Amino acid sequence: MERRNFLKKAGAVAAVSSLAGLSTACTSSAALKNGEVLHTVIFDLKYPVGSPEAEKFLADGYNILTKVPGVHDFQVFRQVSPKNDYQYGFYMRFKNQADFDSYTANPDHTKFVTERWDTEVSRFQESDFQTMS
Repeated sequence: MERRNFLKKAGAVAAVSSLAGLSTACTSSAALKNGEVLHTVIFDLKYPVGSPEAEKFLADGYNILTKVPGVHDFQVFRQVSPKNDYQYGFYMRFKNQADFDSYTANPDHTKFVTERWDTEVSRFQESDFQTMS
């Protein structure tokens, strides 16, 4: 019985220790650096979730927008929180405000917005962040 309790406690300590290490690793590598811009947009498409049209929009968004100079760490997300009723999200980082401004004015970005975003997105919420330090 003592051995079983010891193993349970040791396992719990090991699990917590490994999670703590993972948490630290994720936090330090993902931390927004001073001057960087985090650009996020959550949105709904005019298509059903998971439809071929929705999947094509998301794939095209990824393929087009990741080629724009200055875009880093572009990710596409599907919303899973019951507290938020948007369907999808795009996330990307820029090294500085100038790179973000350049992205916004880039012809490939503006073409995607005009030809795809404005016609296939039914609503969205955009947010841009920088660190507070």
